[in-house]
Amino acid sequence: MAAIAAATCLVAAACGGGGSSGALGSGTGANLQLMIASSGPAETEAVQAAAATWGKETGNHVTVIPASDISQQLTQAFAGGSPPDMFYGSPAQFDVLASSGLLAATGGKVRDPTDFYPPLIKAFTLNNTFYCAPKDFSTLALEINTDLWQKAGLKMGDWPTTWAQLQTDAKKLTSGNVVGLVVQDTLDRVGAFMKQAGGSYQNAEGKFTFDSPQNIKGLEFVQTLAKEGVLKFPKQVNVGSGDEALGKGVAAMVVEGNWIVGDLKTNYPKIHYVVVPLPKGPAGAGTLSFTNCWGVAAASKHQAAAVSFVNYLTTTEQQLTFAGAVGVLPSRPSARAAFIEKFPAQRAFIDQADVAMPQVTTQGFAAVQASFDANIINITSLKPAQMLRQLQDFSNALGS
Repeated sequence: MAAIAAATCLVAAACGGGGSSGALGSGTGANLQLMIASSGPAETEAVQAAAATWGKETGNHVTVIPASDISQQLTQAFAGGSPPDMFYGSPAQFDVLASSGLLAATGGKVRDPTDFYPPLIKAFTLNNTFYCAPKDFSTLALEINTDLWQKAGLKMGDWPTTWAQLQTDAKKLTSGNVVGLVVQDTLDRVGAFMKQAGGSYQNAEGKFTFDSPQNIKGLEFVQTLAKEGVLKFPKQVNVGSGDEALGKGVAAMVVEGNWIVGDLKTNYPKIHYVVVPLPKGPAGAGTLSFTNCWGVAAASKHQAAAVSFVNYLTTTEQQLTFAGAVGVLPSRPSARAAFIEKFPAQRAFIDQADVAMPQVTTQGFAAVQASFDANIINITSLKPAQMLRQLQDFSNALGS
C-alpha cells in the first residue's frame, strides 16, 4: 500500500501537506460512496439502514460497498485515482494514507472531537493532527466458564482481580482435559500482560520500547503460567481460538474481546459464562484496544457531507444500534452509560477503555508482530528478555 500510495501521489498529485482539501464542498445533495469491511450481513444491513436514514434526513445519498478485502480494494481504488468518499480505516492503513496525503483530516471537524476515548484518538493522530473519527472499538476482558468455576470449588463472584489471584485460580481450574487459562498466541493478547506490568509498545515520542523491564516482566508472567501448565495456547488444546476453547469446555478462562459474545451466542448457546475485567498487574489495570475510523478521502468532493454523516454515525443512538447489531463498543465516552444500561453483561469490556493500549500504526509493523506471533508458541523454552531485545532491534529497523 505504501508503494501504491506514493505512486498515486506522483500520478494524481493528490498528496497535499495536511491531507485535507481546501473547500469542504456542499453538505447536501451529495452522492457518497462508503466502503466497509463488513463482518457479515448484520453489519452490512445496519450500515445500510443508517445510510438510508441519514440520506433521507439530509437530502444526500450513500452507496454502501461491502468489501471482501478492504485493504486490497482500497489500494486499487486509490491507485486508480477514484477512491470511495468514505471507508473503514484501520490503524494499519491509517499511517500510510495520512502520511501520503490521501486521507482528509476530518477528525477535528466532527461534532465534539474530544469526546472519543483518548487511546482511540491517539490511534488516528499523526503529527498532532486528528485525522479520522473512531467509529467504534473492542477491548480484551476475561471470560470465565461459570460451570467449571463452581466445579472447581470456587465462589461465584470472587473473580480474579490480580495476577496472583489469576495464577491461583488457573491452577485450581486446571484438571484433566481442562486448562485454567487459554490465551491466543499473538501479541494482540499477550500484549495485555505487558500493559498491566506498566509496559508499552512505544513511548510518548513514538519510539519502540519492546525490551523495557516492564514488558519483560509481563512476558515472564505469561511464561510462568505456561511452565506451570495452567496457561496454554489454542492450538495446544486442539482448537482455533479462545472462543472455541471456552465454548467447547477445554478452557475454564480465556482472554478475548467483545466479539466473543456473538460467537458464543451463535455457536455455543448453552455455555454459561461471565465477563470480568482483566486482572491488574504490578502497574495496575491494562488491556488492549482494537478499532477502525470513519476515513474520508482527501480527493472527495463531498467532505462536508461526509463529516455530517460521521456526526450521525457517532451519535449515542446510532452507536448503540451498531453495538447491538455487531457487538462493538461505542467510541464516545458520552455513550458509555447508555451502553452499560442496554448491555450490562458487557460492562467489563468498556470499564477498562481508558487504560487500553492502542494498536501500532507505524508502517511495516505487521512484520514485527508476525515475528512475535511466530515465536510465542515456544514461550516455555524462550528467554523473554532475549526475545524482546530481538523484537526491539526488528522494530527499530522500521525507522532506518
